[in-house]
Amino acid sequence: MMSRRALREQLFKLLFRIEFNSMEEMQEQCGFFFEDSDNCAQDKDVEYIRGKFDKILEKLDEIDRLINEKAKGWTTERMGKVDLTIIRLAVYEILYDEEVPGGVAINEAVELAKKFGQEESYGFVNGILAKFAG
Repeated sequence: MMSRRALREQLFKLLFRIEFNSMEEMQEQCGFFFEDSDNCAQDKDVEYIRGKFDKILEKLDEIDRLINEKAKGWTTERMGKVDLTIIRLAVYEILYDEEVPGGVAINEAVELAKKFGQEESYGFVNGILAKFAG
């Protein structure tokens, strides 16, 4: 079994594909994702990632609406794709995933932003997510 951080990284990489594919293509993209040797995971991990991915897709419009409401001066269309993907994942965890405490979701999002984002990404991500923590 992968660590929670490794699972979250895989989920982030899979969610990132939303930016380049239509919703109709995402189930197929999910299959391609796990066929890639870089993303190999045990069945249990694949099941966890896919399950969470499907739940996020279900709520994506609502998540984006909430981000647009709270991110003063920003819209999801203007955000960098990496930052937006990280924020979407964390907002899902904060609002809908009872297994993940809000503080943990924010800390993990900041770590993802440091690893995959631009230099100022983690500050931006943290600033947006702080508005969801209250």
